[in-house]
Amino acid sequence: MTGHFPNTRLRRTRATGWSRALHRETVLTPADLIWPLFVTSGKGVEEPIATLPGVSRWSVDGIVARAREAADLGIPVIALFPNTPHELRSDDGAEAHNPDNLMCQAIKAIKDACGNSIGVLTDVALDPYTSHGQDGLVNDAGYVLNDDTVAMLVDQAVNQANAGADIIAPSDMMDGRIGAIRRALEMNGHHNVQIMSYAAKYASAFYGPFRDAVGSGGLLKGDKKGYQMDPANADEAMREVAMDIAEGADSVMVKPGLAYLDIIYRVRQRFDVPVFAYQVSGEYAMIEAAQAAGIGDRDALVLEKLIAFKRAGCSGVLTYHAAHVARLLNG
Repeated sequence: MTGHFPNTRLRRTRATGWSRALHRETVLTPADLIWPLFVTSGKGVEEPIATLPGVSRWSVDGIVARAREAADLGIPVIALFPNTPHELRSDDGAEAHNPDNLMCQAIKAIKDACGNSIGVLTDVALDPYTSHGQDGLVNDAGYVLNDDTVAMLVDQAVNQANAGADIIAPSDMMDGRIGAIRRALEMNGHHNVQIMSYAAKYASAFYGPFRDAVGSGGLLKGDKKGYQMDPANADEAMREVAMDIAEGADSVMVKPGLAYLDIIYRVRQRFDVPVFAYQVSGEYAMIEAAQAAGIGDRDALVLEKLIAFKRAGCSGVLTYHAAHVARLLNG
């Protein structure tokens, strides 16, 4: 029970900085961050992304430098997304299976340079490799085929694990892919490769800059509402998460983040697994736009949002602000 004023003054513990620190319920550290990075072809290449101010695509050597930077800052994991050259994209996304594709080159280079000082999380979906921009195989009617796509994703996941990936993160939202990937990883001796499932990934309006970053935005034919979740649905997210856990997911993700804090909270309360959020490209871009317009302070905005994810129950957050935030937190 709460006491009565003036015996109880709730402002008493807020009066000084040291007291606020002492009573703080939620703590954010660099170890709570995952840094998404975009890989492009070439050497010594940095390509700034216009719709993501401050974010660039990096050639493999640049990605290695970012991995070292992350490890030095105390960020435990980087997440890789390739910008596959247009000539290597196809209707079936076959480049995803190439053991020397951009993703595999980056994984191997990071592991050669950094060993186990940094974890490598890899995206499993076909949209960076397809000529139509969808996450899977498409029939003549434009429908994304579930089971045929899952077979492609399984081979893609094993390809990445063979290259040295530590965490496989399927972002495609096909039914049954977690179980199929888990079985394939076990059969191929990758017993300790984790699966972080994009379990509740919504068909969101906040993804636009990301699609520019991986080169699929201008290619996308139709939309992804046939497999990504309806933003109006919450109970359905619990079913998606339950199925992925049953199939072998070691952790689950809610994407996007800020507009879905209720989903993060419900997942954390209901399931005994680590929950992650993706502070997606549109969320990042809005913070940068506020800073540029002089209507918000970047540091204050991003720290408040990340604390909100942790307060809702996240074990960690994927954010393009990861390196900047780690520097702030390291003082």
